[in-house]
Order: sequence, then C-alpha cells, then structure tokens
Amino acid sequence: MPYVENKEVRIYYETRGSGPPLLLISGLSGGCWSWFGQIPYFEKDFRVITLDNRGAGRSSMAPGPYVMQDFAEDILALLDHLRIRSAFLLGISMGGMIAQELALLAPHRVPAMVLACTHCGGKVKRLPKPEVLEALIHNEGLSREKILRKNLPLFFSGTFLEKNPTEIDRYCEVHLRAPSQKHWAFEAQLRAIANHDVHHRLEEIKSPAMIVTGTHDLLVPPENSHHLHEHIKGSKLVECPGAGHALHVECRDELNEIASRFFRDH
Repeated sequence: MPYVENKEVRIYYETRGSGPPLLLISGLSGGCWSWFGQIPYFEKDFRVITLDNRGAGRSSMAPGPYVMQDFAEDILALLDHLRIRSAFLLGISMGGMIAQELALLAPHRVPAMVLACTHCGGKVKRLPKPEVLEALIHNEGLSREKILRKNLPLFFSGTFLEKNPTEIDRYCEVHLRAPSQKHWAFEAQLRAIANHDVHHRLEEIKSPAMIVTGTHDLLVPPENSHHLHEHIKGSKLVECPGAGHALHVECRDELNEIASRFFRDH
C-alpha cells in the first residue's frame, strides 16, 4: 500500500486519474473513502490525490496532541514524495482548516482552493449549539454503526435524510468499511479543530478561494463561511440552500461542478 513518512508519522494515500493535481482533504475521522462521490467525477480531468489524515484510516494513529500545521506538513511531505510542485485543494470541514494552514504555510503550492463547511477558528468562530456538540462526541458504549446512525441528523438536513435513503445507506456502508478510529486519535483530531486559529491571518491568504456552505449546517454554522469570505480577499461565496454539513454527499453534483469550474478558471 502507498505510504509517505513525515517524521514519525506514516500517511496512507491514493491517486487516480491524470491531469492537473487535485488534493481532496477530508474532515474529522475521514480519509480516502470520504470522497466516493468525488473521485469518479474528478479523475476524468484531474490527477486526484486523497489521503487518510493522521489519526484516521490507515495512517498512523499517534496519541497526539495534533495541531493543524501537522496535517498541513503531512500534505507537503506527500506532495514532495509525488514530486508535485502545486495542487488544487478541496477541503471539507477540518479539511478546509488544513487547506487554510497549507495556503499560509506554502502559498506557492496552492494555485486555488475550495473551502467547504469550515471555519478559521479563534474568537470569531461560530460554534455549534452545545447539544449538537455533545451529541457528536458522546459515543461511549455505542457500536460504530450506532455512532454513525446517531450522527446522521448532525451531518444531513432532515429533507435529505427523508428523501434519499439509498444515498444514506451507501454513505453508511462506505464508512463502516473504513478502518475504525482509536478514541485517542479522534480526541486528538477534535482538539486540533478546537485549537485551530488563523482568523488574524486570513488577509495573508493569496490563493484564489471559493467558500461553500450549507444554510442548515448544524456543526459549522454558515456564519463561519461568511466570515471567511469577508476576510479572504477576492474569495467567492456559494450557499447551498437547505443543506447540512456533509456537502460532499448532500450536494455532491453541485459541489463537484462548481469546484471543477473554479479550478479550470485558475
């Protein structure tokens, strides 16, 4: 299996297709499998690169602590390993935070990026309601499938859940096939999200950016995307009416199309 090492951490990755490099960066607990709705679409025009973030999937599950720059440096090590000078970025949730860090750490390597349902951290971030956060992290005594099913209303709008049972079953099937995450690695990723803070540096981001949010996102309220749009110069804002947090599933076709157009424009 393909791995790249960054200091003491081994990162699992996959590549598909050919063309301009496009790196898909998943969120909390996610990995290569998260992008089952994107890879078949993008691999026709791009060299698609996915990875299991440190602490998830087949990558190292060191106990932490992690900071967002660690994830960004893992990606730089991967790009160096693949001899890729620069790559488009599509990051969702925590993946969007990693993309922000990467654009600040190595701006010349990020020709354009899409930041979906994410925030810049710090004192300006809009938190989910306490009951939403508690529901997300309260997993004691539950099986993987029960945790996944419990969290569906946190990730998807009620309308999507009601009208798309087949898509939801596929989402669950894909995630249940993925390697399980150790509790300490989940907590280390969660702390990295809590400590993420680039709000005072947003104006330093020079990479063209498109910000995408669902208007019914319970986990990362859309006000966070509005703030990113207001402070990243020249950025575009796209809102998906009625959509929840898992935009890559709930708004798969729209997200794929607008991201592809945006990357082609740059």
